[in-house]
Amino acid sequence: MQTFREEVIRLLLPHVPLEEQQISEDLETPPNPALGDFAFPCFKLAKEKRQAPPKIAAELVASLAGSELFERVEAKGPYINFYCNRKMLARLTVEKVLSEKGAYGQQQIGAGQNIVIDFSAPNIAKPFGVGHLRSTVIGHSLYRLYEALGYRCIGINHLGDWGTQFGKLIVAYLKWGNEERLQTDPINYLYELYVRFHQEAELDPQLDEEARSWFKKLEDGDQQARELWQRFRSLSLTEFKRIYQILDVEFDSYSGESFYNEMLDETIALVAEKDLASESEGALVVDLSEEGMPPCLLRKQDGATLYATRDLCAAIYRQQKYNFAQMLYVVGADQALHFRQLFAVLRKMGYAWADKCVHVPFGLIRYKDGKMSTRQGTLIFLEDVLQRATELAAKIIEEKNPGLVNKGEVARQVGIGAVIFGDLSNDRIKNIEFDWDKVLDFSGETAPYVQYAHARICSILRKAADWPGDYDASLLTTDEEQAVVGMLARFADTIKRAATTYKPSVMARYVVDLAAEFNRFYHQCPVLTAEGPLRNARLALIDAVRQVLVNGLYLLGIAAPEEM
Repeated sequence: MQTFREEVIRLLLPHVPLEEQQISEDLETPPNPALGDFAFPCFKLAKEKRQAPPKIAAELVASLAGSELFERVEAKGPYINFYCNRKMLARLTVEKVLSEKGAYGQQQIGAGQNIVIDFSAPNIAKPFGVGHLRSTVIGHSLYRLYEALGYRCIGINHLGDWGTQFGKLIVAYLKWGNEERLQTDPINYLYELYVRFHQEAELDPQLDEEARSWFKKLEDGDQQARELWQRFRSLSLTEFKRIYQILDVEFDSYSGESFYNEMLDETIALVAEKDLASESEGALVVDLSEEGMPPCLLRKQDGATLYATRDLCAAIYRQQKYNFAQMLYVVGADQALHFRQLFAVLRKMGYAWADKCVHVPFGLIRYKDGKMSTRQGTLIFLEDVLQRATELAAKIIEEKNPGLVNKGEVARQVGIGAVIFGDLSNDRIKNIEFDWDKVLDFSGETAPYVQYAHARICSILRKAADWPGDYDASLLTTDEEQAVVGMLARFADTIKRAATTYKPSVMARYVVDLAAEFNRFYHQCPVLTAEGPLRNARLALIDAVRQVLVNGLYLLGIAAPEEM
């Protein structure tokens, strides 16, 4: 589609007072194919030309030169609509997909630039709950989307490995800890201790004071505290990496909050040098009243630092290390104020790159009866969800295709894909109500629906083993064929839109729609029984669909099994 976009720009450039980039940014994709493949709005030209946009559109259409790439160009109200040459679009699109294969859709928009993506970030010494799924899969998909745009991505897992909760955990372990249980089932046991601490603290508030005291010892470098903390961290990281391997998620850095401890004094000194810090009731704060926000707390009355202090350190360190074009924080919407404060302090410190920092918020996963809580023990473990989804997929495979080779691996790909897609297909900003029935429902617009379309195409291509691989895609002229071609041609634009809006749901919607267009085509247009050159052209078309489904699912972090 880029070839056609460039031709639209070439045709318009001599006739409008706009630069190439402006024309490109103004071009729209009409919501209805009947309105063409591109639409150029003329509202922006009305003031200069002193004419109504519909009249401008009509006059421009009359003055545009012809092009073999477009069947026709029409004025539709205030828009100029461009209709691609169907045969040429089919030929160029199918050829491009089948020649570029896994690289189809990739662009060089971000070549030579770095993007830091901070995502997942679970707290150590706690199981990986289903609530951690959102940040993990959204961040992982954004990582792959931006890679496809040519950026060098740096995925950072900013582990929650510091804070007063570790004072609580140390107290709980010293009072009630069992070494044998810690050895055999470390994470679940530490979780039990954490829950027990909060239950006991409701009866004995003195425990909270003990926890604060132990965390202060940890900050001061007490040997016993440090050894316990380091052990809890190591056990947790081993467990987390096992879960990430199941999800096929990787990180370039596991530098958590504790990594920045040695930078705290230097960062606070930098804030003080800018005359931004002041004392308030014994605490150190940055006044943000001019920005319409409460003060940003950097150091508490007892000298302990906070998330904001360590996030300031992290931002400055990452900019120095990676010189990023953007830094994305994939963190829940409930932390919006924290990031507004963080970015405001960075701007006050004179860092122009603060404008390159973006909070990518998402809604929470909730129970039907309220928010999940680690403290209350109302946590659903992500591994349980993945296991149950995989077991359901295995059961369905056993019923429908018991002779399938490698059933276990396919069940894993389908089950885990369903869980990931179930999250990513939602607009990230919306809260999600956790419902086992929905999680384990593989019908409708789900990953298994898309995966099955891919497997079906693989089956058709296996039956067409006699196809020599040659084809004439210009024969693909029916409405059903053209609908599929149009979807394939928009893949690169979809990658760009999903990345720049920080919404993997855009790509999730695309792969569902592409699978649906393939199914409509397949029901109306015979493939294996078509004759001669048309059979070859349709085989090439579905092979292109297969490839783009693979590429699209990959960008979502989902596998594409060849048999189901």
